[in-house]
Amino acid sequence: MTSFHCGAALVASEVGVRFADGVRLEIDGGVIAALDVNASPQPGDLRLSAVVPGFVNAHSHAFHRLLRGRTHDDGGDFWQWRTRMYESAAALTPDGYRELATRVFTEMRDAGYTEVREFHYVHHRLDGSPYPAHDMEIALAEAATAVGIRLLLLDTLYLRGGVGSPLLPEQTRFGDGDVPGWLSRWFGLREALSRFPLVALGAAVHSVRAVEPDDLAAVAAGLPADVPLHVHVSEQPAENEACLAAYGLTPTGLLAQHGLVTSRLSAVHATHLTDDDIRLLGDAGATIVMCPTTEADLGDGIGPAPELLTAGARLTIGSDQNAVIDPWEEVARLELDQRLRLQRRGIFSPAQLWRAGSETEGFAVGMPFDAVELDLGSPRVVGAALEQLPLVARSGDVTATIVAGRVTRPER
Repeated sequence: MTSFHCGAALVASEVGVRFADGVRLEIDGGVIAALDVNASPQPGDLRLSAVVPGFVNAHSHAFHRLLRGRTHDDGGDFWQWRTRMYESAAALTPDGYRELATRVFTEMRDAGYTEVREFHYVHHRLDGSPYPAHDMEIALAEAATAVGIRLLLLDTLYLRGGVGSPLLPEQTRFGDGDVPGWLSRWFGLREALSRFPLVALGAAVHSVRAVEPDDLAAVAAGLPADVPLHVHVSEQPAENEACLAAYGLTPTGLLAQHGLVTSRLSAVHATHLTDDDIRLLGDAGATIVMCPTTEADLGDGIGPAPELLTAGARLTIGSDQNAVIDPWEEVARLELDQRLRLQRRGIFSPAQLWRAGSETEGFAVGMPFDAVELDLGSPRVVGAALEQLPLVARSGDVTATIVAGRVTRPER
């Protein structure tokens, strides 16, 4: 049992976002076993200042970090950027990926992320032959373990190079041949990852461009129902146009037709949606992963986040290509980009912004103690109402990150 005393902390409340003073927490096995407010510190307590729940990075491609600051020359659209990304993917080895992911996950942890959901498809050797023991996936698990960040590894199905097209040569190492081949590897990987306490296995379909409709049905039938499923959805207008031309449906409509638009779905980006798409995702209670800094960097557009929330979907944030690793920036842009789009302020409440960033509105008994300590003396946040910190704080204001009760100070 470990105990902490926080000068102030965001705690769960029936009346919305609430910061309480003098919050004392007892942690058992990384989980909050007791929580008291207006409490005095006790001998042996670890003392913290202002503490909030840790942020969840719901969409990351760790190796895209290699492209940061290297793709702005000659303009360039999403598709030109993708060519550069494939070049980076071709250079990855298990040892190199472990080293790279360790750096990227460290940057995430120090910025305030306590969990990363890694959308992973660089599975095999360049010629498509498998590594002997899930080497690329184990490299990511070892990196997360060394850093002390939770990892949901989203092992990704990637079978086609585009609608009606085979994999391109530069995509060969992403593929598993067919859905049964992917599922067989997925179940073997789940067993291999069981020795990593901070690591869990989820699943992803890269996009409707990367599979055939029958593949979607096979995923729905073969993947255990309790496994989180993530999909890139309508990031680019060209994706919608190709899907409509081939199948007469939007990507969301195609996923729904094959039983994949459910509460376990996380639709990533969801930028270019129809009203029917919004209704389908909202009715299912799906999660929408907005990645504002990436969507801005790639010129993707601004998705209908408030409409999705009103329809019943849930909002989260992700760093995606890791051109920026700062959860505070993602959450602030979630609000600010919508202000530009809708030309008004106050799109989301403070509680909605905290929930988008951390998937909770505050600490409560029974939760893992995953947290971020902040410097309230920072020039950026002095004088701000604590409830509105998502709009003003940034990663440089983080003074400690706590995962399962383990405290780590930033490497700066």
